[in-house]
Amino acid sequence: MPKNTLRILLVEDHPFQLIATQILLNNHGYYLLTPALSAAEAMLALENAIEPFDLLLCDQCLPDLTGLELIGLTSQRRLIDRAVILSGLSDDHLLELQQQAELLCLPLLGCLSKPLRVQALVELLLTSVEPASPQAL
Repeated sequence: MPKNTLRILLVEDHPFQLIATQILLNNHGYYLLTPALSAAEAMLALENAIEPFDLLLCDQCLPDLTGLELIGLTSQRRLIDRAVILSGLSDDHLLELQQQAELLCLPLLGCLSKPLRVQALVELLLTSVEPASPQAL
């Protein structure tokens, strides 16, 4: 799927970070963004969406749920296929989140540190639009 058609739900509880991330994504050709300031807003957007979102891009430390909990909830309800966590947590904590997601079979593409590095985000988003490789039997 070309990046200009990738539908992204962006969940960030800090308005400045939300706007900055939207601008960053727009500057790299991602325009189909729906912002949310909390997990509750994100769930409302997901449930009211005419078409499903291609990617959930969310902060780990939200006021009402953690990013990992939101990914679990939305994945269980089949509202998302892929997700990325954004966080100011240490690299060790991000690795733990990635491992937890793998244990829970969550569709987490990865965890990115804040402040965001543009190239890391773009590379991770590009992996989300590449077709999945077939599983070996």
